[in-house]
Amino acid sequence: MYELQVEGMTCGGCANSVKKSVQALDSAAKVEVDLGSKKVRIDTKLGIDQVKAAVVQAGYPVTASTTA
Repeated sequence: MYELQVEGMTCGGCANSVKKSVQALDSAAKVEVDLGSKKVRIDTKLGIDQVKAAVVQAGYPVTASTTA
């Protein structure tokens, strides 16, 4: 489980873009987005670098990450 601080998300469409970007690499990934805190929790088999790259590629900068 990873928790990312993702900037630039302002609406449900943004959250959906982040979710789809991760699930394009791991369709079984569980992605929870909290727009208020700009935190994204991801349960996936992917490595942290892959997850961060997917989110950045979707257009949202990752400013911090932790492994839970």
